[in-house]
Parts: sequence; structure tokens; C-alpha cells
Amino acid sequence: MIKLITVSGPPSSGKTSVLTHVLRTITGRNIKAGVVKFDCLSTTDDQVYDKYDIPVRVGLSGSLCPDHYFVNNIEDCLNWGKSEGLDYLFSESAGLCNRCSPHLKKVMAVCVIDNLMGINTPKKIGPMLRFADIIVITKGDIVSQAEREVFAYKVRQSNTKATIMFVNGITGQGISELTSLLYDAPEVETLQGGSLRFSMPAALCSYCLGETRIGDEFQVGNSRKIKI
Repeated sequence: MIKLITVSGPPSSGKTSVLTHVLRTITGRNIKAGVVKFDCLSTTDDQVYDKYDIPVRVGLSGSLCPDHYFVNNIEDCLNWGKSEGLDYLFSESAGLCNRCSPHLKKVMAVCVIDNLMGINTPKKIGPMLRFADIIVITKGDIVSQAEREVFAYKVRQSNTKATIMFVNGITGQGISELTSLLYDAPEVETLQGGSLRFSMPAALCSYCLGETRIGDEFQVGNSRKIKI
């Protein structure tokens, strides 16, 4: 059995920084933990984990939707974590699409966002925030107390059930409180027969299959028109 935790969030929100602090705290207690980093074209985040001798694997989706790539590979990643004898496996998403849905039922879900995104950003982020169990807000040291409170209120409007906490990705302030919640993550034996918390973004149009030409005659499959 292994504790699997999905970590999502928009780009540059501080996912890797927060996760590094969490992993250093966990491994300091003789708990073996590793990471699978999902991204699109390239990443150097694995070098950060390597620096602290944290087992890591990287998956690059390339021309595929990162969410679809994730769901096609997460079972294999879980099996890798089990073969490594890990107690915890963290899946860090690419976080490039606000419609991303990288959370699984019966698996603890974390979303990382930051105070600099603007107060209306939480309502623009889809399933990765609205279906998270824990929402971590970073970069609170850069804004005022009033701005932090307003932003947290907007987050609460988008997700009424999640635990919301502030964490400093640089200093690690707030990490102990976050880590204490992660200890309660359920154990997972297999993901076979499991399901996502929300459906993936619609896919498979002509452009998904490599079409580059513009025009109605080339738009086949899932297509939606703006009302002009």
C-alpha cells in the first residue's frame, strides 16, 4: 500500500517549492517519498528533487493534452512507487490549463495557487481547485493582509469544503501544518477501476490530430463557435 497525493496548480504558483519543503519534512522522519513530475515540453524540476535525493520520474506529454497523458500513465507511476518501496508518491501536474482535472476519487488532492494571480482568478480555475481537498495559497508575504483575506474569501467561494492554508514556498512557513494534513492521506493499492473527480477537457478535434489549416471545412470533431 502507498499514499498517493495529486498536486496541481497554475504555472509558477509554487507547486515545486511547496512540494520540496513537504518532502524534506517527510523524509526527515524516515518516511520514504517520491515524485512523478508531469509537464508538457520540458522541465528542470526533477533536478530540484535530485538535489535532495528524492526519487523522481518525469513524464512529458509533448503534443498530447497533459491531463490525458496523466490518466494514461498514473497507474504505471503508482506501480513504480510501489516497486521503489515508497510510503508516499506525489504526482505534480503540468498545471497549464485552468480546465485541467488531475484529481482522482479516493486520492488526496492538493491545489497550489498564489496571491499575485488577481482576486477573480479562483473562479476562473476549474476542477483542479474546485475539487481539491487542500488549497495552498502562496506568496502571501508579498501582498497586504487585506488582499490575503479577500483572495482567501474568493477561494472559499469556489471551493466550500477544502482546507485553505497559506504557505511560504521560500521559507517553508506553514509547511508543518500542511504536512500534518498529508499524513491522513488514504492508502492506495491500485487505481484499476478508480475514476477521476471530474471529466477531462473535451478533446479529439481535427487540430488534435495534426491539422494546421484554418477554416470551417477543416474543423472536424469537437468544435465550438463563439457567438458573434
